[in-house]
Amino acid sequence: MAKIRVVVVDDSALVRSLLTEIINRQPDMQCVGAAADPLVAREMIRELNPDVITLDVEMPRMDGLEFLSRLMRLRPMPVVMVSTLTEQGADITLRALELGAVDYVAKPRIGITSGLNELAHDIVDKIRVASHAQVRRLAATPASGAAGAGSGSHTASAVPSVPLPRLATTEKVICIGASTGGTEAIREVLVPMPADAPAIVITQHMPPGFTSSFAARLNSLCRISVAEARHGERILPGHAYIAPGGMQFRIDRSGSNYVAVVEDTEPVNRHKPSVEVLFKSAARVLGPNAIGVMLTGMGADGAQAMREMKDAGSYNYVQDEASCVVFGMPRMAIQAGAANEVLPLKQITPALLTRLANSPAGVRHRI
Repeated sequence: MAKIRVVVVDDSALVRSLLTEIINRQPDMQCVGAAADPLVAREMIRELNPDVITLDVEMPRMDGLEFLSRLMRLRPMPVVMVSTLTEQGADITLRALELGAVDYVAKPRIGITSGLNELAHDIVDKIRVASHAQVRRLAATPASGAAGAGSGSHTASAVPSVPLPRLATTEKVICIGASTGGTEAIREVLVPMPADAPAIVITQHMPPGFTSSFAARLNSLCRISVAEARHGERILPGHAYIAPGGMQFRIDRSGSNYVAVVEDTEPVNRHKPSVEVLFKSAARVLGPNAIGVMLTGMGADGAQAMREMKDAGSYNYVQDEASCVVFGMPRMAIQAGAANEVLPLKQITPALLTRLANSPAGVRHRI
């Protein structure tokens, strides 16, 4: 089997050396080149035709985001961001994902050698996933796009107004699970939602420090309110609640109300937050009041729990392969028999809202 060919782009000679060593230790990978800046990287990519590149953000001669933007417009290919800036500057990471990066790893600010070696498993896993990812050409944007890291490329008022029937119920709760490629897929689902949409609960695989920026970014784009979930708060229509990174998030009931449960418990399916945790609670607590949505992502997290949701009366939408960055979690949900409909990403929200508008009011629990 051919090895995954990787080009490393980083201005630090130490980081280039460490990443090269980590990659070359893998039997299925080879670092075919290492560049200190994007202009050298550009020539390497032309000559070596790698399968994946790892890319730092802060580099000489050309900013990493500007290089990524140009790359995804002119020669789209899988990119994994590896940068210290992605740890504190989560907005920059989100901008990189918006531009087309498949995933990201935050390298430590101190203890680079030990830190990167501790992250070696994550790094090579993400490179493997990226090598199979579907990447798309980035549409031409104004030159200020890359420079405006952290600011959305859309605003809620700029989103085309799509005529949508008024929703017939406020009892339903939409439950979304996603991983690799999910930040942009979730944005695609949430932005068209009307202000009176049912409550939405979301688990996106993300580490601590990223989900607050992710929620704030979505909140600036959407008609609904978007925030990190807080333990004990009511789950209300017109709001979306995102599982905080490094915590588990599920739904429970308090009297006649749905409430958020955010707790520091063990990883499930190696994830924290885990889609499995959220979806299992939806099956148990929401039953037929749930609507499930499984979006792009690697692995099988949430697939069996989504089947439990369906068995409990939920109606479930799964993203199709052609529109996924990584068709892992959706594939496993389909194989588990969890899907009622498999749709392209752009069709999920219209289909979901039409179904909601035509559905009877949600089931009220007897207390």
